[in-house]
Amino acid sequence: MTPDRISTVKTTEARPGPEDRPARPGIALTVIAACQLMVVLDATIVNIALPHIQTALGFSTNDLTWVINAYALTFGGLLLLGGRAGDLLGRRRMFITGILAFTLASLLGGFAQEPWQLLAARALQGIGGAIASPTSLALIATTFPEGPERNRAFGVFAAVSAGGGAIGLLAGGMLTDWLNWRWVLFVNVPIGVFIAFLAPRFIKESQRHPGRFDLTGALTSTLGMAALVYGFIRASTDGWSDSLTLGSFAAAVLLLFAFIAVERRSAQPITPLRMFADRNRSGTYVMMLSLAAAMFGMFFFIVLFVQNVLHYSPIKAGLAFLPVTVAIVTGAGISSNLLPKLGPKPFMVTGTALTGLGMAWLTQIDPDSSYAGGILGPMLMFGFGMGLNFVTLTLTAVSGVADQESGAASGLLNTTQQVGGALGLSILTTVFGTASRHEATAQVKDFLANGSPEQKAAFLKSRQLPAPWSDAVLAHGIGVAFIAAVALVALAILTAVFVIQVRKSDLEALSGKSAGAAL
Repeated sequence: MTPDRISTVKTTEARPGPEDRPARPGIALTVIAACQLMVVLDATIVNIALPHIQTALGFSTNDLTWVINAYALTFGGLLLLGGRAGDLLGRRRMFITGILAFTLASLLGGFAQEPWQLLAARALQGIGGAIASPTSLALIATTFPEGPERNRAFGVFAAVSAGGGAIGLLAGGMLTDWLNWRWVLFVNVPIGVFIAFLAPRFIKESQRHPGRFDLTGALTSTLGMAALVYGFIRASTDGWSDSLTLGSFAAAVLLLFAFIAVERRSAQPITPLRMFADRNRSGTYVMMLSLAAAMFGMFFFIVLFVQNVLHYSPIKAGLAFLPVTVAIVTGAGISSNLLPKLGPKPFMVTGTALTGLGMAWLTQIDPDSSYAGGILGPMLMFGFGMGLNFVTLTLTAVSGVADQESGAASGLLNTTQQVGGALGLSILTTVFGTASRHEATAQVKDFLANGSPEQKAAFLKSRQLPAPWSDAVLAHGIGVAFIAAVALVALAILTAVFVIQVRKSDLEALSGKSAGAAL
């Protein structure tokens, strides 16, 4: 969906020298890069298959968001714990463990017959990804000696992270079109087995470090965010006064307060709260949360629109999103090159403004919107604005942080992206559900007045409106949901203008770290 952020890796163990170079460095890098490709690809490959998953397993549109959120919440919520596990238990060992968990989850998800089975598999995928992804990056730092060789390895890793989203869009379309939706999950199985087989043969184990797991902090934060997301999604179907809705919000408040209390007392917290003391760093987290919330929602609803309203095949839908990936990569490249000259703030303000304008343009979507006339332009504007922010936010997040804490600072930004995306998608789904219910009432009246006898008979059996009435309901709900997304981006714009104060000089010390800090 977007280039994955690459957290700066700092290790306290001895740096590898030429004598520690792997016997087959090309194969070692291939194994590490293949893991990152699988994790990044999974963020988009499933998106294209969502309409088919919805039909096959009987998901409602609101519940369908959990196919994305179950993965994002466990991946984002446990990402820092996964990196910590690699430090304490050995990075190669945890790398293989994460890959095997991800592979098993993909296999189980592909065989799912009920919605809950797929959601459980997606959550397990997120856990596996949270273990494998941070350790895969750390293995580059501990496998390749510092200098040109390590820089080339980081470059390959970065390219895979950037291209994985686009590959996932195409692969998801082809697999769904040529086989069926289950293969967007089954495809991970041979890749995972390949990685797990080669890793112990070509990657050396890292030194283990003493320390503790902050398991309580990781669980309270992840469960608290899950309860919050569930509360929003429940509210969209059962109302804000529903007992389970209120109970979910109450549980979220209690769990998140417990998380803060645990982190304040922990000697080795999973989320160092001191990271939020700096206004620039806190501002970048707020911006990433807001932008990711809009981005997850945009991809989710536009996938539904182009396949359900425009009747695109999965392959055509995947191709329809490629220009967005190009826009993101272009924006990221421009900001990387000009950041030393102009500083971060111009890119933050311009990027968020373009993202907001693109999102505002998408609020005009209706059943008659075409791809070229109503969707492509705003998506390109949105993607270019996001691209301007990716590198800028990551470098700002590590600005002024001690070397030994730069990994935690940029890792928190990645966590914020995943958790913010899940939370934002749940909020937009709540708005979508309310708006589409109201629109459905009006469309049913029009349908009963103008529909054919055959359509009315089918409606009485299925209680599903046929096109074009169903298209009108979906488009109206999406347009109103995007208004909420504009509000989320507006928060990012205000933060960029009034909170962020980082200067060009603040980033000069990071120039040598950029390869390891961000893509």
